[in-house]
Amino acid sequence: MPMLTDTIKEKLSSIQGLVFTEINNYPCIEVPKEKILEVAKKLRDECEIDQIRDVVGVDRFTKNDRFECIYNLYSHPLKIRIFLRVKLDSKNPEVESLCPVWSGANWMEREVYDMFGIIFLSHTDLRRIYMMDEYQYYPLRKDYPLMGLPGAVQLPKK
Repeated sequence: MPMLTDTIKEKLSSIQGLVFTEINNYPCIEVPKEKILEVAKKLRDECEIDQIRDVVGVDRFTKNDRFECIYNLYSHPLKIRIFLRVKLDSKNPEVESLCPVWSGANWMEREVYDMFGIIFLSHTDLRRIYMMDEYQYYPLRKDYPLMGLPGAVQLPKK
């Protein structure tokens, strides 16, 4: 695995601001949000990363960089997994959509949007996937009450 990581580092060396770490012994690249599309395209085109397996939202509930998006990527030819991590602003959590790179990101990004309120710029169909359209809250944010908001959802009468 270290040799593959070195190859990926070399291919991405022209992009400034990347931090190479690990998540559970898998390579992870911390990417500035402005560079996510560029990094994703290079990984697809030059490193044979051909699949996005998951997009995960995280609410750290901190003042700065409260939100994160973690992308779980995979290469079938190389049989390796790699993660991308993007830290997002607390007040305006938004990042470019990876749908132009991997079309499979579509529903995953919609789910993260619906549960965390993270905006994926340039997404062609960013709308709620679980919650009703008029719902104003994001249930997986840490400031969302555990028992829900009284009266926020009109329940059907028996």
